[in-house]
Amino acid sequence: MTRREALLMMTAPLMLGRSAGSRMSVEGYIFQQYAARQKKPLGDVLEEVLGMAHSAGFHNIELNNGFFTPDIRDRAIVLLKTNRLMMPSVYVGGAMHTLDEAAATEALALDIALLCKPFGCVAVVNNPSPKPAGVQKTDHELSIQASTLNDMGQILKRNGFELRVHHHTPELVDNAREWRHILHNTNPKYVSLCLDLDWVHQGGLKPLDLLTEAGPRVKEIHVRNAKDKLWLEDLEDGDIDYREVATFLKHEKIKPLVVVELAYRDNTIITRPLGEDLRLSRIYAEQMFGISA
Repeated sequence: MTRREALLMMTAPLMLGRSAGSRMSVEGYIFQQYAARQKKPLGDVLEEVLGMAHSAGFHNIELNNGFFTPDIRDRAIVLLKTNRLMMPSVYVGGAMHTLDEAAATEALALDIALLCKPFGCVAVVNNPSPKPAGVQKTDHELSIQASTLNDMGQILKRNGFELRVHHHTPELVDNAREWRHILHNTNPKYVSLCLDLDWVHQGGLKPLDLLTEAGPRVKEIHVRNAKDKLWLEDLEDGDIDYREVATFLKHEKIKPLVVVELAYRDNTIITRPLGEDLRLSRIYAEQMFGISA
């Protein structure tokens, strides 16, 4: 670490706080896709993409454990500070349906959460890893998973963090069997939810139905849109009616962290630079949800 980088770390508390209270963030997954499309390791584009998030008008970002591997974590921390980016939540995936794997996930989650605490981190988002080849978890494995999620939620809470459980489509198979098991078999005191509205749609369910079912346990939503289930290059009108979602949240007085999460499929039509797509997505989210980044 250079002398300049060390000074930046010491002065971080003076630089951060600009986004305190903002309920909008941007997810870092699109930056991993950006690196992959250029056939570069994430570390080679780190300075570019974190600067891109700031230039697009975001003051909060949700990175995942891929940004905190030993080879790039120090640079990521410095670049978060130089770009004045806060991190109210961090995404740490990992299996939770076996005791050994859950213990490893819990340890990693706490380690990364503590690393992110100086950036205002108050929550860990975990998506319990699915089994290979789309095999559904057994009732016994779901029972273990609910227990270990409760345990991780308690551990995180003792250290000042909230656990928010995310999902993709495997948890929505069989009428959202796994998602509903988590909802009904974990303790709301320790386990909250992060509802990814596009994945709900991709899974053949209605976002508003799961929002209604989970209610105030939803502390974070991931927002992206598609047309005929093909991901769009920015957050805009599409299959999901975000006006309806925003109206529901306002009526129910639910105020989740709104995380803009872009993602591209191979056949997504891309017409603009990523930075511009992020900027337009921020503006759309601000308009839909009546909040500022």
